[in-house]
Formats: sequence, structure tokens, C-alpha cells
Amino acid sequence: MKRLLLLMIVALLGWAWLERQALADFPGILSAYSAKEYCSCRFVMGFDEGYCRGYVKQWLPLTLLEENSQQRQVTAAGLGQRSQAAWQGAREGCRLLP
Repeated sequence: MKRLLLLMIVALLGWAWLERQALADFPGILSAYSAKEYCSCRFVMGFDEGYCRGYVKQWLPLTLLEENSQQRQVTAAGLGQRSQAAWQGAREGCRLLP
């Protein structure tokens, strides 16, 4: 039983090592996806705030989802990362800000 548990731990650590770059990138994906999709939902498609909040809701919760309607910008934060997206125009839609 102990050998099986040890083997499972070693396999999990091996998998984590192979996927280390993807695991390191993951926290930024939640906030970036949420900011960009919420911005597109609100300012490109023109849906209301409640609908767009439900649209970008993920299994992992965001700590912040803020909209600046006058500047057409969205800020989202989750898993320690913060991302902003802004509406660029009718043809360009929304994009993530650096």
C-alpha cells in the first residue's frame, strides 16, 4: 500500500515537472480570459452587466471584476493575477492591455 502511494506521488511530481510551464501560466489565464470576454460581451455585443457576469463566471472565483463604462475598460483579478481589457473600436473589438 505504501509503495503504491509512493509511486502515485512520484508520478504526480513527474507530471507536474513536465507541465511546469503550463502550470505556471495558468493563474494569468483566469483573469485575462475574464477581462477580455467580459469586455467583448459588454462593449462589442452590447449585453447587460448581469448577463456578462454570468457569461464569464468560472469554477474558480474571481476576486475582482470591475467595469469602467466611460472608458470601456474591464479589470479582472483572480489567483493573484490582474488583467485589463479595453474596447478598441467597432472593427477591432476588445483587447488585453499590457
